[in-house]
Amino acid sequence: MYMEIKQLLKQGFSQTKIAEKLGVSRTTVYRHLKRSPSEMAEWVDSLQYKKKKLDPYKELILSWLRMHPDMSAAQVYDWLLEKYKDLTVGESTVRTYVKALREEYKINKETSPRMYEAIPDPPMGEQMQVDFGHTRQKTVDNKEAKLNFIAFVLSHSRQKYKEWLDRPFTTRDVIQAHENAFKWYGGMTNEIVYDQDSLIVVSENGGDLILTKEFQQYRESRGINLRVCRKADPESKGKIENVVGFIKQNYAKHRVFHDIDSWNEQGWEWLNRTGNYKIHNTTKKRPFEVFLLEKQHLKPVSKNIDIQNNYEISIARCVHKDNTIRYQSNRYSLPLGTYNKYEKVCIKETETKELVIYIPDTGEIIAKHSIPEGKGLLIKDKKHSRDRTKGVGAFINTVAERFEDKELAFKYLEMVREKNPRYIKDQLQIILRETKGSDNEVLTKALAECLKRNLYSATDFGDIIVYLAINFCMKWQLREYENPYLYPYAMSLTRSLYGHEIWQHGKLVACQA
Repeated sequence: MYMEIKQLLKQGFSQTKIAEKLGVSRTTVYRHLKRSPSEMAEWVDSLQYKKKKLDPYKELILSWLRMHPDMSAAQVYDWLLEKYKDLTVGESTVRTYVKALREEYKINKETSPRMYEAIPDPPMGEQMQVDFGHTRQKTVDNKEAKLNFIAFVLSHSRQKYKEWLDRPFTTRDVIQAHENAFKWYGGMTNEIVYDQDSLIVVSENGGDLILTKEFQQYRESRGINLRVCRKADPESKGKIENVVGFIKQNYAKHRVFHDIDSWNEQGWEWLNRTGNYKIHNTTKKRPFEVFLLEKQHLKPVSKNIDIQNNYEISIARCVHKDNTIRYQSNRYSLPLGTYNKYEKVCIKETETKELVIYIPDTGEIIAKHSIPEGKGLLIKDKKHSRDRTKGVGAFINTVAERFEDKELAFKYLEMVREKNPRYIKDQLQIILRETKGSDNEVLTKALAECLKRNLYSATDFGDIIVYLAINFCMKWQLREYENPYLYPYAMSLTRSLYGHEIWQHGKLVACQA
């Protein structure tokens, strides 16, 4: 453009005519004519690269990327903030800058892609997969509603079933959905595959699954052979993952929510119209046609189960490290030490707007709270706080008073303090709870055993008490036939020490400890 302006000027065109001919403003022509050819060349070169805010740190960032090719832009951002406290830059700016450096210097980001392989479909009637999902839908009054659903799919035919709720699922809801699915299919498969959902699984336990109390009862009643996927392994149930995505994108997307009943009815119509009728992208068959053959291989479901009376309503919640749970956007306190003992607890909301929190395995109620109006609140019971009115020394004396051998107790508690200085009050609180209602002889032996084995934590102390209680009861069982009156006393003592019966039908059964 600069050279064209110069040539047109030599040909006798005015600056106004040159601007019209080139389609630029007159000020552009004036500005260009003020510069000499050398000045123009320098100006053009300056346009080739715009100075960036992170240029002073370019060599440092390059050294990081060359040393760690798999380094993310987010980590580069964090390292910069760590090294330069006064640096003010947005994460998106760092992301763009790192991307440009990788392209300019050919530093490809290293990844560790997971290896996949195609797996043949299981035989007919062999496997069903189950998973949960949720969506946010526009309502008729232009508001937003969060809806939850449970989906089922037969792994061979890809025949689907789903149910929706306008509230969180409870274990009873999950059980009822299973019953409805079995009716929909006309039977059940030999195996059902689940994700590690808290309504079904309490803990993986190294492969020895611990299920929620209600679902374990249901499993035994129905004779369900289940398999739970490992954590962070969604591909092991890829068929149901695809179904969940299909439901969200094909059925729920852009659909307006009126009420949950009509929403479910429309959903079942969608299953017949599209979900189970459309040709499957992998099998190239219509699921409902293959299902006509697979249905003959399903196990019959004959007896009816009274879900209403046999299974309690419960919602599982994770225990956070500050000994609270979250429910309906509020936080509710738990007794100190709960986080160290339990990963999850169950909750029930009563008709009087009271939240009951209990241990799923034993049914022991550990907290009750009134449910307030509003969100973002911390509802705390004063009993769940540390004893801040006393110093640690006074607290140790208080706990030592619970033992018959106070000198031995004081020695042990001081060792606990030395080993756990930051958590000594929590430790003392737990030991105080463990000693409540325990036999003096058992407590003395527990102290001696802990000192002997160098076990200086409250949880170890509690486990030793249970261990001694079991051995004590075994001795009573040996004398049962000599004196039958001792057996009820052994049961009563065990309950007072452990919190529930470890005796069933005259036999000692496995304890949680």
